[in-house]
Amino acid sequence: MLLLKTIAICKKKFFRSRAQVLLAEDSGVSSVLESLSSRLRLPSVSLNFTSPHFSIRASATRFHPERPSLLLHPSPSLMTIMIATPLDQEDEELQVPHPDSGEVQPMEVAPVELAASTVEAQPVEKPPRSLKFTWKIENFARINKKMDYSDTFGVDGYKWRILIYPKGIDVGHLSIFLDVADNSTLPYGWKRFAKFSLAVVNQFDNKCSIRKDVEHTFNGTTSNWGFKSFMPLSDMFDPTKGYLVNDTLIVEAVVRDFLDDWSYDSKEKKGYAGLMNQGATCYMNSLLQVLYHIPRFKRAVYSIRTIGNDKPSGSFTSALQNLFFRLQAKTTRVSTKELTKSFGWKINDSFRQHDVQEFNRVLCEKLEDAMKGTTAEGTIKMLFEGEFMSYIRCLSVDYNSTRKEFFYDLQLDVTGCKDVYASFDKYVEVEQLSGDNRYHAEGHGLQDANKRVLFLRFPPVLQLHLKRFEYDKSQGTSLKAGLILLFNVNCVLQINDRYEYPLQLDLDREGRKYLSPDADYSVCNLYTLHSVLVHAGRENAGHYYAFIRPPVSDEWYKFDDEHVTKEDVKRVLEEYGGEEEINDRYEYPLQLDLEREGRNYLSPDADYSVCNLYTLHSVLVHAGRANAGHYYAFIRPPVSDEWYKFDDEHVTKEDVKRVLEEYGGEEETENSNAYMLVYIRESDIKKIYNMDGN
Repeated sequence: MLLLKTIAICKKKFFRSRAQVLLAEDSGVSSVLESLSSRLRLPSVSLNFTSPHFSIRASATRFHPERPSLLLHPSPSLMTIMIATPLDQEDEELQVPHPDSGEVQPMEVAPVELAASTVEAQPVEKPPRSLKFTWKIENFARINKKMDYSDTFGVDGYKWRILIYPKGIDVGHLSIFLDVADNSTLPYGWKRFAKFSLAVVNQFDNKCSIRKDVEHTFNGTTSNWGFKSFMPLSDMFDPTKGYLVNDTLIVEAVVRDFLDDWSYDSKEKKGYAGLMNQGATCYMNSLLQVLYHIPRFKRAVYSIRTIGNDKPSGSFTSALQNLFFRLQAKTTRVSTKELTKSFGWKINDSFRQHDVQEFNRVLCEKLEDAMKGTTAEGTIKMLFEGEFMSYIRCLSVDYNSTRKEFFYDLQLDVTGCKDVYASFDKYVEVEQLSGDNRYHAEGHGLQDANKRVLFLRFPPVLQLHLKRFEYDKSQGTSLKAGLILLFNVNCVLQINDRYEYPLQLDLDREGRKYLSPDADYSVCNLYTLHSVLVHAGRENAGHYYAFIRPPVSDEWYKFDDEHVTKEDVKRVLEEYGGEEEINDRYEYPLQLDLEREGRNYLSPDADYSVCNLYTLHSVLVHAGRANAGHYYAFIRPPVSDEWYKFDDEHVTKEDVKRVLEEYGGEEETENSNAYMLVYIRESDIKKIYNMDGN
């Protein structure tokens, strides 16, 4: 038996890949490849490996394993693994980003003094690989540093460490994270996926130890992950509780089920396929996952006729249909190259981060054009279009003005607003037009006036963009070209204020104060949270991913490019609100009632028969700063209580508490904030989820 370990590092350290292959003399290369083909449930597999000394090129099929080919010849340093896909799927290649692509290197964390610690290997079979690390922190109450790191420990050659905030990031809570210790020296574009747990040991009774499990895809912009509200500081300092004994705190980390990025299969593990990140397309991946998990939207895309379609949008709709079909049918991660090619993008465009809201609007415009003359015509408006009335009343003359306006999404202020309801209050508050901003009244000239907006109707699918970045127009200009939005990073201020959002959003609360008197009051505006798009990072570096709750489930999943993992709902709600530098916590509910407090958000002309109660569907999170970073999404698919995190190709299940609490803000280590919320109106759920019999 020969063990061949191959490690290839591309020139200039832009990419590193590791693989282990077992070759038996009596079986040959063909048996290895046949086994790989069988495990991946694919008809054939080929492998190319080249080093500074030789090259191996081999292939095999499940039907003809006795006919492999093996070639050796000198070649430059490069490693490529190619998998033959079925005929109806495009080949996918791994591309190494160009050094001038514009994506920044991982952030470096300054070293600090370390405390004593021990490492204990776990007696588990491989895979999964596992290791328990124990950090004994003495003189804990006398630590004056804002944050502290443990010693570095390794799992199969990968270096980790624990990061702790002794006084916490979230007020009144201990904050603990797992950190990639060597993140500043890793190659460009690195990724690491792992399941791990963090614990504070109870020194009186180990059964009372506090332990939390989580899964995450680590990368250059989210190189640490954990819990800023791990446990109340009051419990930790309570001498009767047994957590802090003789001023010593014991923290444990167990890293297990570690996977290289190329070997992770979200579809097999979670039932949902992830999307490959072409370089900086995480924002697009997150948004596409959110839209894909709205069944009525997906059905409309499928119904567009593409054969014989001479419209400019024909290739685009065909590419989007193919992508949705592969997400539905494919057993592994899905490429977006065909879609971006239909946009007219070049390779460099895939390494430039674009604006999510602008991309969403242009995408919907293209789909509206493609749906004209088909059975899907009008679907985009039916799903996303709302209407509000703008009122202007002059103070010194008898002149009033009203104007109806339509919207597909709403931009909500975060600064000075603790939650979604506070943002809606600010949206409909009276604005004074005076001084240089006086209103020009016909026949009366410039006049002091009051302006107010009230809603006539809310859409079935309510898209809320949280204003995490403020652009200083006096310092720069913006340039929009196609699906690309460019702006000067030096003119952008990041808003990380803590922000809360509920699982249910009631827009009929407090007397329907958001509705116009002309609104239809028979409609109930109660909404359920569907998805959360998260941005993690800073204005010049970051990552996007999504938390989504799938259909017929109460669980949430994180969609992070190619990785899909289950996520705790508490984490989705609590840990992505914000709060760093100028940051206040911002809350968003699972249900949003826009008719509360006497329907004060509604125009007098609104339809008061409509119930404006919304349920949270998704949360889009941004980690980073304005023109860079990473996006991912938390999504709760239809008729489901489970949430999932969609982070490119990684999909993980997420706890609902984490979705609600940990992405409102206040995250100084990751800077991961909810960037976009998607709510679905309760009364329209059957229609949106294709459960109305049509």
